[in-house]
Formats: sequence, C-alpha cells, structure tokens
Amino acid sequence: MSSGVTKMQILSMYKLLMRESQKFPNYNFRSYALRKVQDAFRANKTLSDPKLVKKEFDYAKENLGIIRRQVVIGDMYSTEKLVIENINQ
Repeated sequence: MSSGVTKMQILSMYKLLMRESQKFPNYNFRSYALRKVQDAFRANKTLSDPKLVKKEFDYAKENLGIIRRQVVIGDMYSTEKLVIENINQ
C-alpha cells in the first residue's frame, strides 16, 4: 500500500481550500486566504519527494480546518460590506 499522495488528492485539496476561502464574509480575509492558497500551491508545484509532498498535504489539511473554523467565527460577527465589494452578491 502506497502512502504517497496522488495528484487527484492534491487537486481536490486545492479546490477545497479555494472553495472554503471563498466563504469568508470579510473581503480582506477572503482575498488574503485565496492569495495565500494560490501562492502556496504555486510554490510547491515542483516538489517531487514523496515525504515532502505528504508533509505539505498534511499542512494543507490543517489549514483547511483552520479556514473552516475562521469562516464560522467570521459569520458570527458580521460587518458592513466595503465599497469595493459588489453589493448585489
């Protein structure tokens, strides 16, 4: 049994992180999270060592949990939309 992480699992994790980051009610948190996810995956796309890939995948799982918790907290404390946000969303 291989303990390596497949490309499909990595792609699925990327999509989950992006989807969860979109749920932030605050524009600044949302754009920061999206940018950090994209930058992290872009920086690690050339990793080939299975141990490093597994380590980064586990780190992404931890961050997914953090993002989910922060989205729930953000929903508890609503703020007004910023001028740059589309009000019709």
